[in-house]
Amino acid sequence: MKLSLLPVALAIALATSASGGLVVTPATVADRVRAQNPELAAARWRIGEALGRMKQAGRFDNPRLETEFEHDAKFGEGRLSVGLTQRFPLTARLRLEKDLSATELEAAEAEVREVERRLVAAARTALVKVLAIRQERTLRRNQAEAAKSFAGAIAKAAEIGEGSLIDAGQAKLEAARLATELRLLDAEEAAAAGELKPLLGMKPGDDLQPSGELAPVPVPAAGDPSRRPDLQVARLEVRAAEAEAGLARAKRYDDLEAGVFVGGERKEDAPEGADTEGQIGLRLSIALPWWNDNAGAVEAAEARAGRMRAEVSAKERAILHEAAAARAEMAEWAKLERETAGELLPLSGRQVELAENAYRGGLGELPAVLRAREQRFQLEVTRLHALREFHLARVRFLAALNRFQP
Repeated sequence: MKLSLLPVALAIALATSASGGLVVTPATVADRVRAQNPELAAARWRIGEALGRMKQAGRFDNPRLETEFEHDAKFGEGRLSVGLTQRFPLTARLRLEKDLSATELEAAEAEVREVERRLVAAARTALVKVLAIRQERTLRRNQAEAAKSFAGAIAKAAEIGEGSLIDAGQAKLEAARLATELRLLDAEEAAAAGELKPLLGMKPGDDLQPSGELAPVPVPAAGDPSRRPDLQVARLEVRAAEAEAGLARAKRYDDLEAGVFVGGERKEDAPEGADTEGQIGLRLSIALPWWNDNAGAVEAAEARAGRMRAEVSAKERAILHEAAAARAEMAEWAKLERETAGELLPLSGRQVELAENAYRGGLGELPAVLRAREQRFQLEVTRLHALREFHLARVRFLAALNRFQP
């Protein structure tokens, strides 16, 4: 584990031990993903792979040791030579290889940040859903309790002959319906928590305790997409493609091969007898680019660089559209939430109060009361759904501009 993640891990451990389960809030969910997500931990190995390739790039080939030995059938005459050969590039190929590997290392680091961006966005999305379900459960529970209390009051009135038994039964049925809907929300929360747990690196049996509340927040200002890791990767791939084109041009000329050798030769020279001679020399080999000047590889590399530049432009435009669409959606949901909370809910509350007072005074009917209550409940749910969709759009907006990075 990196040192930068140690404080996060300690905070998570303290929160888990203190509560008996993992407490996750919108402020801590990103840190938990960075510290514990197994997919992100696996992705970090890409950096080590790229670092190893960078260390290996730009090295000379190993020298070659060569030896030759020959003799006649009687071993009277023979020759022995030993040489050392080394290949040297005629171009800047080794420097270009090092530059390319350094760019690939930067791209690997950006790819890891892109994996982190996607995982944090997915975890925040799942957490928003869980928190929205919890708030809706609280809302429905309050509605069910109010309906139960109202049904109890009608039942008491019916017992003493001041109310209708049919109305009492209808009010009791409405309270039971609201209570049943709580079970549906329990199932929805279990499904949403099932999406969130693996993103946080939790086991299926671990206890998850989401905390926090979806509240109205300002629409964030538009931003620059330059922090988006996949855009950075695309730009680095352009740089890598340009380096590969330069490398392809450098490979038009094969390496120069140079060597040194020493040897000895023994000959029979009648009538004087055997004579031994020593030799030392240099060996040089240069490939002539007559049949293969690597033109096809150069053309392919240059075309690849051009394609990558076009893809960068397209990706940048797509990111801007993604962020703009999410921001426009946020503005609409925020407007709906304000109108519902500031205008419609107060009006609905007054309608419920008038309907209940009319019913108690014998001037109204129960269906009118239930209808007014249902309208208020639906408006409260509409407001909550607007908040949920606002925060989901906010997650998409922040993810589009990579504003989750610390």
